[in-house]
Amino acid sequence: MSMFGDGLDQAVQKAFTRPIPKSAGAQMRYLVKQYKGTKAVAQMLRVSQRTVERYVKDQIKKPRPDLAARIEREVKKRWQPQIRAKAREQAATTGGIVIDTRARLGYTAPIGSTDQDRSRHLTVALPPQYAARLFDAQEQGASDQELREIAAQALKEVYFQDGGRRAGSLEEVRFTDIEHLEFDL
Repeated sequence: MSMFGDGLDQAVQKAFTRPIPKSAGAQMRYLVKQYKGTKAVAQMLRVSQRTVERYVKDQIKKPRPDLAARIEREVKKRWQPQIRAKAREQAATTGGIVIDTRARLGYTAPIGSTDQDRSRHLTVALPPQYAARLFDAQEQGASDQELREIAAQALKEVYFQDGGRRAGSLEEVRFTDIEHLEFDL
């Protein structure tokens, strides 16, 4: 799984106004409604069409753990698309995004500075333009590495350079060995 992509999804999911359906039958009915048929849902979940029909009719109530996780992930992906879009838009235009991470951070700087990588725990509010870049890259299917580079550039500007008030000669920030990563809108 993608650590950055999942973190951004979880941040957006906090904006949901209603919880996702709880039972497997209700989740399956929602997916069938979204995909407009049981055949498409069956192909997406890699189960038979008859199995999907049984969940819809509540003939099967408890899916095996791997299938339950796939169903829940697919429902969360499609749940409340307008609220999801509104939360992303607000973060990208006015609110920004908060990143909370415990990772090894270092930087490339001129000779004579202490640019040794070290483990840091940071909670930093990133400006809206970085939230927009992160969400745009995620929407375009960016890899975890590309999202990490955008986050590293944001930390360079906001945390290390303090918006241009210090460390002006800083060249590159290394963002590695991530132990914890969480986003909040």
